[in-house]
Amino acid sequence: MSRRALVTGVVGGIGAAIARRLAAQGHAVTLTDLPGPELARRSNEMGLPARPCDLGDAADVARLMADLAASGGPPEIVVSAAGGVRGQTGKPVEEVTDSDWHAIFAANVDSAFHLARGVAPSMKHARWGRIVTISSGAGLRPSLTRIQAYCAAKHALVGLTKQLALELGPSGITVNSVAPGFVLSNPATERQWDSYGAEGQAQLVQRIHTRRLGRPEDIAAAVAFFVSDEAEWVTGQVLSVDGGVA
Repeated sequence: MSRRALVTGVVGGIGAAIARRLAAQGHAVTLTDLPGPELARRSNEMGLPARPCDLGDAADVARLMADLAASGGPPEIVVSAAGGVRGQTGKPVEEVTDSDWHAIFAANVDSAFHLARGVAPSMKHARWGRIVTISSGAGLRPSLTRIQAYCAAKHALVGLTKQLALELGPSGITVNSVAPGFVLSNPATERQWDSYGAEGQAQLVQRIHTRRLGRPEDIAAAVAFFVSDEAEWVTGQVLSVDGGVA
């Protein structure tokens, strides 16, 4: 059955792969990411409508929700793939500024909260909804990025996912999370990969049971399950899609 879907963070490879997978399955997908030419290019490339939005800004998300409701109806599926490290690199905790900390929380946690708050009323009214967050292995253990805020934010996103699942389950809404392992999906992950050097890269791959890095399509496949009718009795779950990590 075709549903209205909103996928965030589509400028990155994971968000784009999720949007492609859901569109290929017949869902009416709308893309969103920060305003700019990258979002416009992604929209043109994929042939899908886009609505720019700073998801860390509550007022901007409220405008997005009103726009979607007025132009086809509110989303029945929301996939929060926005997030990332906001261009930051690991540094000692005493050198982390307040703005560094808050920027990462806004992108990774506030964004998912604003979206869930925005779609909960319509999903409750319909008594059907799917919310999927994209967390990380860094939400389950220390982060390879060495960025304190990123690790803390992804842990918080896992907690938000579980709490929303408890709250919204009686209304027919499931809330789950996919926790990717190392996926080369954007410039930040490519820089991180390059920083390891040949020896560090080999060591990382050796820790993965399947002996390969992830692909954005691996994450999209897990999301496709969570939003499907087959997963209607699956909620509050965090699925590690990481090839197996030692």
